[in-house]
Amino acid sequence: MTLHQFNPAVPRHWLLEISGFLWSAVGIMLNVLAVHWLLHIGGQLALILSATGIVIAIIAYRFMFIKIAHRNIARIDQRPPKTCLFAFQPWRSYGLMLFMIALGITLRHSATPRSYLAVIYTAVGGALFLASLSYHARFWQSRAC
Repeated sequence: MTLHQFNPAVPRHWLLEISGFLWSAVGIMLNVLAVHWLLHIGGQLALILSATGIVIAIIAYRFMFIKIAHRNIARIDQRPPKTCLFAFQPWRSYGLMLFMIALGITLRHSATPRSYLAVIYTAVGGALFLASLSYHARFWQSRAC
């Protein structure tokens, strides 16, 4: 028996959908938290904070997140036809992912005002969700081939 037998291999195109699903899910989760906090603030301030977060999300998407997504898609496209389920992101990114989760938990439990967090969460969540659409599009494109 070899270690290769325990490799949870899937067709390469499913890595695209796994990535897209995770980026979408995290983006939606962050935005749901932001909306919840903004509803408690209410009024014109909530609208200004929402608009600020959306503008930052679009800028972050355009200049950062889409580039990361396209690099990941190109990397996935270079994988063998059957590849490890966990190869949807580079191994070094797992550490970054754990750091970001810990940072989010720390921020939520800190004294940082929810109004500030709502802008940050809207910006990051929106950028993640927009970039996730690239993964979904590439998944469906690869399914058509």
